[in-house]
Amino acid sequence: MFRNLSSRLFASRPAYGPVEDDELLADPDREEDVQATPQLDDSPRRQFSWRDYAVFLLLGVTMLWAWNMFLAAEPYFRRRFRNNPWAAEHYEPSVLSVSTVTNLLCVLALAKLQKNASYPIRIAFSLLVLTIVFALLAISTIFFRGVSVGLYYIFVMTMVLGASFATGMNQNGVFAYVSGFGRPEYTQAIMVGQGVAGVLPSIVQIISNLPVPKVDEIDGDSGYANSALGYFLVAVFITVLSFMAFFNLMNRTAGLSWLKRELQQGADQLSAVGPESSGPHKTVSLWKLFLRLKWLALAVYMSFAVTMVFPVFTAQIQSAHDPATRSRLFDQEVFVPLGFLFWNLGDLTGRLFPLVPFFANSIKRPRALFLFSVLRLAFIPLYLACNIRGHGGSSPFAHSDFLYLFIVQLGFGVTNGFLGSVCMMGAGQYVTVDEREAAGGFMSMMLVAGLATGSLLSFTISNA
Repeated sequence: MFRNLSSRLFASRPAYGPVEDDELLADPDREEDVQATPQLDDSPRRQFSWRDYAVFLLLGVTMLWAWNMFLAAEPYFRRRFRNNPWAAEHYEPSVLSVSTVTNLLCVLALAKLQKNASYPIRIAFSLLVLTIVFALLAISTIFFRGVSVGLYYIFVMTMVLGASFATGMNQNGVFAYVSGFGRPEYTQAIMVGQGVAGVLPSIVQIISNLPVPKVDEIDGDSGYANSALGYFLVAVFITVLSFMAFFNLMNRTAGLSWLKRELQQGADQLSAVGPESSGPHKTVSLWKLFLRLKWLALAVYMSFAVTMVFPVFTAQIQSAHDPATRSRLFDQEVFVPLGFLFWNLGDLTGRLFPLVPFFANSIKRPRALFLFSVLRLAFIPLYLACNIRGHGGSSPFAHSDFLYLFIVQLGFGVTNGFLGSVCMMGAGQYVTVDEREAAGGFMSMMLVAGLATGSLLSFTISNA
């Protein structure tokens, strides 16, 4: 039964071509929503493989693990910064701004370096950098406990910068590399992996914090440091596993000769060794790509710009349960990652929607997708009506954890996951085959640009 369902979900779908005149005459309104596209080639695509799908899913997990890890670990870092009110208050927006701006600059630079780009080398190098960053964070929980708040704050922001640089390189490399396979299902695997990257760190953080006694009972510094150590070691394991899986994928699709050729001739002088690309990459201007993918690119940009309000609100919203009688689950140290967990569960669910043909066909309406991304602004008043810093007023959302978690967090996550996934999957269907890799990098750039815009605006929310 599962095999039959999976075969229907991952059945090859015809690529979209230009809209014919007789179709427009039969449905004039369709001209407003459907973007005419170049006819794609009819060459057979690489056969779908669950093994390859699993590798790209794991790469997607690694791609956003660092970002979600820094957000979900907010209670630990806040405790480390508790003696400096400014650092404790601005940690969240600082992480958002440093990570997304660095990520955006990296993606912009790499998008300009399309010719002779070595996407496998970019992916492998990014995984190596992420492993080093996570290892240093793990070490800091043991040896850097006595350093000043200011010095540790600089260290953490440096780690955020390094992880963001690696993430930008990883995003550019993975989205471009997967385009060479000619299978949107693998792009969807990356998007699902990104959703998993949001869920797992939150679960790990909750599990690691639940056994730690309440802050007002004992000095819990040692307990929090030990839980953070395990948390960062899990991140090291994930990146190492991802590197091994990617190396295995390259071995199966291109043979070990790809590494020898790249190392001998130089990463800046070789084309990516993808399963369907052997010659130099076609250089496509960003403006040309924007004209081809205008509404999808704007939808991704707007969606993720709006999404960036949720980390700041999630860190400030408190449980509506009475502090004197509530369980440990509703204490702020656990309730914050619980809020992240619900948002990321919604995000993961939304990323699975395009597996259903009904939702996947929404890519035919790029303008409608952009409008939907704008309508997500309605979630901001809902967040403002929640129990922010214990001052929620008379709003029902301020007095109900159920409404906050299941309506606001879950709903906001579902809409983000759906929009991001369907737009990223559909981008390759609006360009020619030799432009797919450039289109993948461009859409990744627009996604990061939205994150950067939203993160800078998050400072206004933090100061409100």
